[in-house]
Amino acid sequence: MSNHPRATYWRLPDTTIKFGPVPLLMGIVNVTPDSFSDGGCWLDPSQAVEHGLELIDSGADILDIGGESTRPYSEPVQAEEQIRRVVPVLKEFARQAPTVPLSIDTSSARVAAVAVDAGARIINDVTGLAGDPEMIGLAARTGVAVCAMHMQGTPQTMQVAPHYDDCVAEIRDYLRQRKGRMLDAGIEREKICLDPGIGFGKTHEHNWELIRHIGDFHDLETPLLVGHSRKGFIGKIVGDDILARDAGTLGISLYLASQGIQILRIHEIRQTRAALKTFSRLCPANSIE
Repeated sequence: MSNHPRATYWRLPDTTIKFGPVPLLMGIVNVTPDSFSDGGCWLDPSQAVEHGLELIDSGADILDIGGESTRPYSEPVQAEEQIRRVVPVLKEFARQAPTVPLSIDTSSARVAAVAVDAGARIINDVTGLAGDPEMIGLAARTGVAVCAMHMQGTPQTMQVAPHYDDCVAEIRDYLRQRKGRMLDAGIEREKICLDPGIGFGKTHEHNWELIRHIGDFHDLETPLLVGHSRKGFIGKIVGDDILARDAGTLGISLYLASQGIQILRIHEIRQTRAALKTFSRLCPANSIE
């Protein structure tokens, strides 16, 4: 792990998220028919809300709500359809779980603007706030927190033939450049989180290389988010059924915890929370509850 000190907090418009000895957990609520792991399961708003509340009960610290799949080869979803899917869910979460930070998973500034009005306090953008020219300005004006991810290509092209000469260095340099662009646009340093984009324009070996060297990304001086949950590179090792992928995901989550990663974007919250609680007993800092 890098010798650079890890970020200890992330500032949202109405609260500050403080990081402890183990990662916080971002629960995934895909209000989509075609997401790679659970597409169609939570497309109905009432089912999506029920699922999100269960994730909170299981220990989710943040909920990430998205209305567009970004799995490999997925097709874009128009802004109006994303809005139709996510806004009722966001509003209900804001009503029933007002203390839980809500994140909107979108690369559309129009969707993000409506989502912020509905209660989202984080914009989680797989294009690094570069896919929509209005996104950076929107984030700066509204004062929301942002998570900017690295992706080589687009969801339609990213897995065709991803290539890097040095994936760790190149992705770290890209994220540093995006951080600089966000700062120049007026987004406050304390509101920026960065994500190396596991599975987004990377081969299986690229993903493993990024995870092995994930501690190097602390040099970016921001909180780090990693979204590895149930992805195909795990299936190649442990098998393709969900239980096996969840077990493989958990192994990586514990390694990421050992590297000081601040946020994990996860499907299976309850088991991860239990594993981190036991893991924290081996840390010098206080245990979590």
